[in-house]
Amino acid sequence: MTDTLDPDNWPEFRQTAHAMLDAALDKMQGATEGPVWQAMPDAMKQMLQVPLPVQGAEIGAVQQQLQDLLPYGVGNTHPRFFGWVHGAGTPAGMIADITAAAMNANLGGRDHGAIYVEKQVVAWVREMFGFPADASGLVVSGTSMATIIALKVARDEALGGAARKDGVDGARLVGYASSQAHNCVARAFDLLGLGADALRSVPVSIAYEMDVDTLAEMIAKDRAAGHRPFLIVGTAGSVNVGAFDDLDGLADLAAVQDLWLHIDGAFGAAGVLSETLQPRLKGITRADSLAFDFHKWMHVNYDAGFVLVRDGAAHLAAFSSRPEYLQATERGLAAGNPWPVEYGPELSRGFRALKIWTQIATHGTQTLGTMISKNCAQAQLLADLVTTHPDLTLLAPVASSVVCFRYGDNDAVNGEIVMQLQTSGIAAPSVTTLDGQVAIRVNITNHRTQDSDMALLVDEVARIGVFIKKEFEKC
Repeated sequence: MTDTLDPDNWPEFRQTAHAMLDAALDKMQGATEGPVWQAMPDAMKQMLQVPLPVQGAEIGAVQQQLQDLLPYGVGNTHPRFFGWVHGAGTPAGMIADITAAAMNANLGGRDHGAIYVEKQVVAWVREMFGFPADASGLVVSGTSMATIIALKVARDEALGGAARKDGVDGARLVGYASSQAHNCVARAFDLLGLGADALRSVPVSIAYEMDVDTLAEMIAKDRAAGHRPFLIVGTAGSVNVGAFDDLDGLADLAAVQDLWLHIDGAFGAAGVLSETLQPRLKGITRADSLAFDFHKWMHVNYDAGFVLVRDGAAHLAAFSSRPEYLQATERGLAAGNPWPVEYGPELSRGFRALKIWTQIATHGTQTLGTMISKNCAQAQLLADLVTTHPDLTLLAPVASSVVCFRYGDNDAVNGEIVMQLQTSGIAAPSVTTLDGQVAIRVNITNHRTQDSDMALLVDEVARIGVFIKKEFEKC
């Protein structure tokens, strides 16, 4: 009977591990080949629907199952994955994940090497966005969690520290976001006890940017009705079309109205590294808080998000709570204060910071920014190809890396085009609706995408469109 979970035969385990590493590297090296996406075979699905194992299997058998899983990802490592804003990952991230797995560090707190890696990442993020030295930050799973943390700080600043004990009953707090804002903002209002209806949806312009004048009118009406406006959420890279709100204009209004300015920069905030997008993000340095993802346009392996808060003291006050079993010390393992758990809700936290650190250290911000600019140029190229094609129509201005267009004038045809592109493995765009019209939505946040992929996509949309249209006409 074994008295440990370590291998009985380490040399044999090394061979198995090396085989898995080679298979994973082969997968990444061949990311431009094969179908973008393919459905997992039924036989493999059935292998993942077995009773709870009582006796374990040999690691070699488990490794083979892991290797067999490699072709059946969502497809975001492939250059023609266009459906959603997923980064493509890099081989450097694999090295970081191996290191993190070997250390198995809990980043909730204490004084150990992993904590200093995260502190370095926080300092780099402050520098990236021009925030002061006393601003605070935290690596999180993604923008959804980052938004909850940032809005919790904003809520407590509006109501005072007593809200942590007394709650928000009767506070009548309201906030404002573009009608194009990500749903995670409304979900944060729900989870923070404010209620999703307390988030006002502000109309957008023809360019899908928040209407600042209308926002000012809405704030005045809410104040007159006895509500307490406390928050404006600006969007840097909207989900549907990649639009950027006027962040400087929102910062001006927030200053006049004494409101907290939070920016949802899930993918667009990384544009500060790109000469193409920098001008659209000028006002981001004036935000009170910012949420964004490293696993999108900076291609850190999933998952890796970040929350940045200008007032580090307010951030600490919103979350710090140290029970007796987590007492701080000046030296020893319980030193290194304040701990990350004092800036967010999670005590158990993986070593996400290492893959962020590795990505930036390996490639540098200049190269990462160049990849962003390349994707923006490819989006413009696609828009030009759409505009000049007789059967295609561009449905929204191209502000960054998202292009929305349609074939002909039949919604069902456009939906089926997307489905056939996905199931054939040619490309993986998604479907959205703009002004009541079904659109083929193409997002380009992939460092492997080439200009030739734009021409191929247009050709395939037109080819499939002709076939589907004929089929529909027969019905």
